[in-house]
Amino acid sequence: MIIRCVKLNAYTFFDKRKNMLEDLLKLRRDTRHFTNEPVPDAVLEKALNAGHMAPSVGLTDATRYYIIRSGEVKKAVKQLFDAYNHKAEQLIETEPQKSAYQALKLEGITDAPLGLVVCYDRSVLDEFTIGTIASNDTIRSSAVCAIQNIWLSLTEQEYSMGWVSILNYHQFKKILNLPDEIEPLGYFCVGRPATDYENQPMLQQLGWKNKSAAPIVTEIDAVYSPVNSGNAVPEVSPVFTPGSSENAVPGQIKISAQLRAVIDCKTKPLGSLGMLEDLALQIGEVLGSLTPEIKDPQLIVFAADHGIAHHGVSAYPQEVTRQMVNNFLGGGAAINVFCRRHHISLKVVDAGVNYDFATNADLIVHKIAKGTQSFLYGPAMSADELELCLQKGAEVVSAVQAGGSNTVGFGEMGIGNTSSASVLMHMLCDLPLEGCVGKGTGVTGEQLQKKQEILQLAIDRYQGSYELKPLMAHFGGFEIMQIAGAILEARNRNMLILVDGFICTVAYLCAFKLNPAVKSNVIFCHESDEQGHRLLLAQLDATAVLKLNLRLGEGTGCALAFPLLQSAVDFLNDMASFESADVSTGGDLRV
Repeated sequence: MIIRCVKLNAYTFFDKRKNMLEDLLKLRRDTRHFTNEPVPDAVLEKALNAGHMAPSVGLTDATRYYIIRSGEVKKAVKQLFDAYNHKAEQLIETEPQKSAYQALKLEGITDAPLGLVVCYDRSVLDEFTIGTIASNDTIRSSAVCAIQNIWLSLTEQEYSMGWVSILNYHQFKKILNLPDEIEPLGYFCVGRPATDYENQPMLQQLGWKNKSAAPIVTEIDAVYSPVNSGNAVPEVSPVFTPGSSENAVPGQIKISAQLRAVIDCKTKPLGSLGMLEDLALQIGEVLGSLTPEIKDPQLIVFAADHGIAHHGVSAYPQEVTRQMVNNFLGGGAAINVFCRRHHISLKVVDAGVNYDFATNADLIVHKIAKGTQSFLYGPAMSADELELCLQKGAEVVSAVQAGGSNTVGFGEMGIGNTSSASVLMHMLCDLPLEGCVGKGTGVTGEQLQKKQEILQLAIDRYQGSYELKPLMAHFGGFEIMQIAGAILEARNRNMLILVDGFICTVAYLCAFKLNPAVKSNVIFCHESDEQGHRLLLAQLDATAVLKLNLRLGEGTGCALAFPLLQSAVDFLNDMASFESADVSTGGDLRV
């Protein structure tokens, strides 16, 4: 009987603990209204210790905390919030909803007595970490677990906090002078809550939106198969086999001679239009016409994140990749401006950005994963992921050609992708690494030296095959490999292919190694200011149309070169011949 009583008391104890946890979870609120009461050190210490008890992938202990009491710092953070909050207001289409949004209190940065910044230290990835092989995002997930523990601890102590995420994180890091390897998850306002929001989420209390009554759960009881799903996959051409008879375009030799005769008979001295004549000849050959027409030109920007970026090889944090994709979607980037000016359709592909974009964004979602793995420790992607990249890139081109386009240009965005491109160039061309590595987003001096050292260490550690595809998978980026697949498909469909700067030329290099026939369809639009690009173009025996000291990427070189390509087509089609203009071919007109 005594033993039975002990058991009953134990069960009662655990039932009470269970009820306490449920009550605590119900009480937790994202708080925006605070009293002026200071947060005692003991309360903060207990909450941070609770955060430290949270799961930590591979026991990395990567979560970092920064405390802010300074009014000056709070004011600076508030200004960042206000700037981005204004942007959010502009995205709301209806005036009633916009007014309702403006009435919401979305932060308590200057009201709360304490500010807390929770970050994760990506330098822990400099060494092999258990639990990060499938996704390097797990260290961030661990920090999020710590945030939840802190929140619950504060709630249990009758305090609370509010998560502020509407911030420009690049500027946020500058204000706080955070080291490059420290990545903030948000700013948290901490204090004693001034209201209980009627025991419901504030947005629900104010009628903005109701939280669902129950969790949304779906059971998956079968392996998905696209064949049986009814979702049609765009038809993709098989990749050419180098040296096969298919590589020769039917009648190309004949039309080349005819095009040369037409160009030479224009009312001008022979060769006097220089590269425009070469472009006109190439465009006519590719499109198979003496009167070619560039139809519905498309510029496709592929974006993805890179695991190697966690090691400080870029002047910008990884967050900038998703910020720039949003900039593309909002129409504010350089490539948007140039495409609008020259009437080029722009498409953006999420090949693997470490961010979840809105489902209604004007975005082609071909996300392989949320960024590659760091090739400092292992393959950036698997062999299967590489093949999927080639397939997804091909699908994009297949779709645009089906829409009537015969001309496609490629751009890219991805913090860390010059590192991937530099190593691929070094490995595939057997060129000295120091000649392949450039400043990318602007690294110079010691940071550039560090970049070279990290990349050399990754190369020294490589023990895989030196065959093409294993190298592409180990050192590649999702956007680079999708561009390679797109270039191959554009060649298969005999489209005119416009290649941008350094990164896209490395993507072309990979495609060329798979099928050398792509060269006949490709126009290299500009010579980048990246030292590796100049060296690579020389290695490929290629001449770029422009040399403007660009190193922006995004496909900007393609858009800027496009008027010259159109001019080449126009002179071929519209310029009079000696015969039609009744101009004598004698004298020195054609010498």
